Amino acid sequence: MRADGQLPRRSKDRVLWQRSRETDAAEDEAARFLDLAAFADGRLDAEESERVGELLARDPAVASDVAAARALAAESLPPLPDGVFERASGMVGGGDSPGGQIIAFPQRRRGATNLQGLARWGSLAAAIVMAGWLGFALGSDTSIALTRVGPQNEDGFLRELLDPSTGFLRDLTEGVQT
Repeated sequence: MRADGQLPRRSKDRVLWQRSRETDAAEDEAARFLDLAAFADGRLDAEESERVGELLARDPAVASDVAAARALAAESLPPLPDGVFERASGMVGGGDSPGGQIIAFPQRRRGATNLQGLARWGSLAAAIVMAGWLGFALGSDTSIALTRVGPQNEDGFLRELLDPSTGFLRDLTEGVQT
């Protein structure tokens, strides 16, 4: 309580937080089905099994589905009639087919793949180094041109634009001469 006897005003954030605590989050249906399947197979730990058991206690339709799944899993498969696999392979063209031919694909050469990969990565590394050097050279020439005090020689700036390496080398030696 404040000194004037009134309750302090709640901030909008606190009201929003309390409202979000009171609302129910939408349940992920895929996760629910996975939990039910794992429960039916007996693959949940004790805590998760208890949680899913509570869900089954609240929903008798789901509990009957899980019981039916457990009953089906406990039964053995009926014996298959003779010739099922032969008939199935005949439907898809498998088995003994006259005139069939096996086509062998050529083996990939590992040496050529390594050389191509090395060339790709080498060219990528060279491009990155070149772009870095060019960006540094252009940036340092621009900063020199913009911060130079005094009369500017037009021929010097044009020469540096066409051949940026001279300005780059000059920048490295300027600090040593003083």
